[in-house]
Amino acid sequence: MDFNHEVTLQNRKLLLKIIEKFSLDQLNTIPKGYRNSIFWNVAHIVVTQQLLVYGLSNRSLLVDDALVRTYRKGTQTEHDATEEEFALIKSLMISTIENTKLDYEKGAFKNYTSYTTSLNVTLTSVEEALSFNAFHEGIHLGYILAMKNSL
Repeated sequence: MDFNHEVTLQNRKLLLKIIEKFSLDQLNTIPKGYRNSIFWNVAHIVVTQQLLVYGLSNRSLLVDDALVRTYRKGTQTEHDATEEEFALIKSLMISTIENTKLDYEKGAFKNYTSYTTSLNVTLTSVEEALSFNAFHEGIHLGYILAMKNSL
């Protein structure tokens, strides 16, 4: 967990630095050739981590159901995020990772439901979910880095 935690935490810190350089209008913009905004990508990684780790471990998520419905896999940007949503996502970026580490250390993820991702990778444990999540967040970091040059 320590390595995956550190990779994910550093990725989230980098994303925070990136998104804080843009206005909310820029974060809500969907650049030509993309399906979603930078904001959507950031909210999506927060939600996906929760679903992969907590949801598949039959634990309560640390995020609201409305966020899950709006930013889970298969969704796309449907509305411009507000300042309140932006503040919420920024706070969740670090807190969810820190809380996941604490819950992992307490043994909260003993039961895990197997899940096959859209990349045809089957996750059978929370450790595999944490590794896959780091990979998934790296993909979205790449999208965000490409998108920021289009703003």
